[in-house]
Amino acid sequence: MRKLSVALCLGLLAVVTLPVQADEVAVLDWRAALMETDAAQRSMNELRNRLSGQQQEAETLGQELQQMQQRLQQQGESMTETERRTAMQAFQQKGQRFEQLRQEIGQARQQSEQQFLQEAEPKLDQAVQQVIDRHGVEVLVDPNGVLHAERELQNLTGEVTEILNTLQ
Repeated sequence: MRKLSVALCLGLLAVVTLPVQADEVAVLDWRAALMETDAAQRSMNELRNRLSGQQQEAETLGQELQQMQQRLQQQGESMTETERRTAMQAFQQKGQRFEQLRQEIGQARQQSEQQFLQEAEPKLDQAVQQVIDRHGVEVLVDPNGVLHAERELQNLTGEVTEILNTLQ
């Protein structure tokens, strides 16, 4: 990824500083190309299936916490000290479990994304090189890196996605 990022940054500098032919310059949204692949969809579905129990528990806890908070706000003054203390302890316990689930889900997503990117990086490099060679591209920029273009630049994202799908 670092190699691709450096190449994209250098490409942007070249676009800004050198007069180049429009056909030699192209756009690639490598993130979109990766996320639209069959492998990315499989990875997301696997993660969603693996985390579905925790996700459901977190959603249920979130709803329960909202209800408990509303009840405490509405009835807090009329509750006895013992009832209020018990309600607050239950609220804190559920809140801690909710936070734990949120962290576990976030960590699992991050690990899954990192693993996917590590596996996809060599294939992405290969797909990008094939498209560069096929189109004779001299400068490849990220869509966010295009500051100005007189004409619409050739977008190679879909083609890279197609190649990535064949490399899976």
